[in-house]
Amino acid sequence: MIGPGTGVRVYLACGVTDMRKGIAGLSAMAQDVLRQKPAGGAVFAFRGRRGDRIKLLYWDGQGFCLYYKVLERGRFPWPSAEDGALRLTSAQLAMLWEGIDWRRPNWGAPPARVG
Repeated sequence: MIGPGTGVRVYLACGVTDMRKGIAGLSAMAQDVLRQKPAGGAVFAFRGRRGDRIKLLYWDGQGFCLYYKVLERGRFPWPSAEDGALRLTSAQLAMLWEGIDWRRPNWGAPPARVG
């Protein structure tokens, strides 16, 4: 993914977001709902009702970048609205963007080879 590097602050808006919102609407949510400065250099993640699409909002120092991804199959793992807002690491953001469940990745040992 082209965009913010490692060590960036990531805020996830729990629950459902109206995916019709653009940069202005999402930056207003970052400020009003997540209580963060939209142009502060953090990444803000939002997911739609069906769960198959996310938007990431990021200020790169010159302007806002809006990343949008729609999964062909499956859903993005997401906490319920009761959780409010969560802070993720840049590694968790990378897993989220790839559709991997960042809440419980499988870091176990590889399966034993047979034969």
